[in-house]
Amino acid sequence: MSITLRAMTTEDIPAVHILETQLFPEDAWPLAGFEAELAQLETRKYWVYEDAGNIIGYAGLCTVLPIADVQTIAIIPEYQGQGLGRALLTELVTTARANRALDLMLEVRFDNPSAIGLYESMGFETIHRRPRYYKGGIDALIMRLPLHALDTPEASE
Repeated sequence: MSITLRAMTTEDIPAVHILETQLFPEDAWPLAGFEAELAQLETRKYWVYEDAGNIIGYAGLCTVLPIADVQTIAIIPEYQGQGLGRALLTELVTTARANRALDLMLEVRFDNPSAIGLYESMGFETIHRRPRYYKGGIDALIMRLPLHALDTPEASE
């Protein structure tokens, strides 16, 4: 494997959208949603993972101080379990900190235990449950990672 992480470009949007509809059939963003996100250069940053010219994952971050928000994060199933999601989330955390955000927020489907486990293992905590947030009546967990907590001596142990 020759997996690389790079900034998403507008040329990537069609392939990312195809993955989005495969990975999140009920909740997929429309094509125009990705176009609008990439156009907001002051507050948005998006990445893609590529392997042999094929996009295998992507993520996006919105920063409007004092908060940063994970807009989306996804890895295709064939590449899950290899640490790519963790590495991508680490990139989002690093970028949020570099942007001087105090907290990193995200929403996750209540019925997605693997994603919840990843987020909790990286220090995110559930701060709210939003009933019927997703299509199909699925609740969302609102999770927060206090970025200042990463500056404590315990965080570096």
